[in-house]
Amino acid sequence: MKSIRIVILAAGEGKRMKSQLAKVLHHLAGKPLLEHVIQAACQLNSAQSPIVVVGHQSQQIRDALAHYTITWVEQKEQLGTGHALLQAMPEFSDNSHVLVLYGDVPLISVETLKQLISSTPQDAIGMLTAHIFHPVGYGRIKRDDQGHVIGIIEEKDTTQQEQLITEINTGIYFLPVKYLKNWLPALKNNNTQKEYYLTDMIAHAVQENKSVYTLEPFIVEEALGINDRVQLAHLERFYQRQQAEQWMYRGVTLCDPARVDIRGEVHIGQDVLIDVNVILEGRVVIGNHCMIGPNTILRNATLGEHIEVKANSIIDGAEIASHCIVGPFARVRPGTVLATRVHIGNFVEIKNSTVDEKTKINHLSYIGDSDIGKRVNIGAGTITCNYDGVNKNKTIIGNDAFIGSDTQLVAPITIGEGAILGAGSTVTKNAPPHKLTLTHKLDQRSIDDKSIEDH
Repeated sequence: MKSIRIVILAAGEGKRMKSQLAKVLHHLAGKPLLEHVIQAACQLNSAQSPIVVVGHQSQQIRDALAHYTITWVEQKEQLGTGHALLQAMPEFSDNSHVLVLYGDVPLISVETLKQLISSTPQDAIGMLTAHIFHPVGYGRIKRDDQGHVIGIIEEKDTTQQEQLITEINTGIYFLPVKYLKNWLPALKNNNTQKEYYLTDMIAHAVQENKSVYTLEPFIVEEALGINDRVQLAHLERFYQRQQAEQWMYRGVTLCDPARVDIRGEVHIGQDVLIDVNVILEGRVVIGNHCMIGPNTILRNATLGEHIEVKANSIIDGAEIASHCIVGPFARVRPGTVLATRVHIGNFVEIKNSTVDEKTKINHLSYIGDSDIGKRVNIGAGTITCNYDGVNKNKTIIGNDAFIGSDTQLVAPITIGEGAILGAGSTVTKNAPPHKLTLTHKLDQRSIDDKSIEDH
């Protein structure tokens, strides 16, 4: 069994991104490029933390990935990939192997890396290569007449003839530490960039008659690096198409697979229909038989079964039980919990509130910091005035209450069970149960059930 240490090179500036942000912190599918690679490394070798070599904007990178257990190594001067790996040498044990990954190659799969490791003999060098039609920006693999690897030429140093080679170096290597200890200090910077190339190790291997084994990934995109925003967009769309196809094979209908973006950890049940321009961010759970309308954003949301989310709605940090209807143009904000068969209608905003079963808030309302009971009807234009400029205050509405249109509930306040609030009321005091409460200017009055019937 090979002892493996994984090192991720992430020190480069990424000048072709034309950005003030470090290249490895640019996002693909909602998370930094480097995070994709770290997750693959942790899945591949959970026993030891990955080593990440940083340089440009190193503190920002450390801060962005602080939620992972990582061995950080600093490359104070960016003098090439060989120099970067040399900085990590103190972290390697003599009898181990090193797997070299890159922070700007985000889609590398654990399955491919496992195959590279298992297919490389104990004392050989394994490397991942790929054939691409337009290999601009990549180093080329040189082979002899028998097909053996004899070297790697960085594109900046290629001749016109060498530029026609379509087999590229992905930069991903698997090799014994004992070779690195001899070869890394011996690297030269005799090239146009005056950098120490990790690729020159292959020349040392050939000179010393060490075996070099190559492997190509089944899908070439997983081995492609990102150097500019065009390449970033290409891999983003490739990743999204993969995700879309996986969910369609599992029983999800996507009206247009090209217009659904998955940017997090998603769990979707069967017989779910997702319309166009839907974004799923963070941790999203969608139960069976849901319908997600067009132009909708679900972020860190949990949806039960048989839920309809209508067009142009945002559900963020909320839990929604089965058989609810939300939207169109609804905004359900963090801390909201909806029980079964709740209706949240058009242009309704609700946050940090619990709404019990069969309650309806159908039109043009704002509900914040509230506990609302069962079978409550809240009329159009109702707002809870939950913020007094200093504190957020609570609104409590009992079962079967009826809130008339254009009503303001000035929290903290309790609306009793079965209470009726007249339209246009500004309610500043608790409303008693089973009574009609009206306000006129600053006066609030309640009428009992008998008076309501007589009226």
